[in-house]
Amino acid sequence: MSSNIDDFADGRPETPAQRADRNWNEILQELRVLQTGTQILTGFLLALAFQASFAELETAQRVLYLVLICLAALSAVVALAPVALHRAVFHLQVKPVLVRLAHDALRAALALVSLLLVGVVAFVFDVVVGLGAAVASGVVLGVVILVLWIAVPMIIRRRGRDSAR
Repeated sequence: MSSNIDDFADGRPETPAQRADRNWNEILQELRVLQTGTQILTGFLLALAFQASFAELETAQRVLYLVLICLAALSAVVALAPVALHRAVFHLQVKPVLVRLAHDALRAALALVSLLLVGVVAFVFDVVVGLGAAVASGVVLGVVILVLWIAVPMIIRRRGRDSAR
């Protein structure tokens, strides 16, 4: 085997550049999915402020709304950061570094979006049903996110490591 083939034991005989290209493409696909969902949530939130019933919100609900707007904007900025970074370093042969930074940005964006999702659900439940339902719905969704986005991947990762031994 050629010395320019990297040593990851995953059955893919790739050079480091090929691996970086493949990983970059995978990250871009994930960013597309994340960005679409974030844009829908952001649009929903922005439209709320222009509804007649918005004036009836309590102070705490308005504060939560503004926090959610900030989370939506921040999650969009963080999710778009890899694209902006790619534009800034295009043709500089730093794709492995770009992939690592994009991976970190994607994880951060997922964390922000999880907070945004919990917040939006809690906000809607608060407005429609009341504070108790808002807290309950937020906690339930938070637990579901923790299980599906953190616990299950950790279990799969552990099983994958164990089977590789």
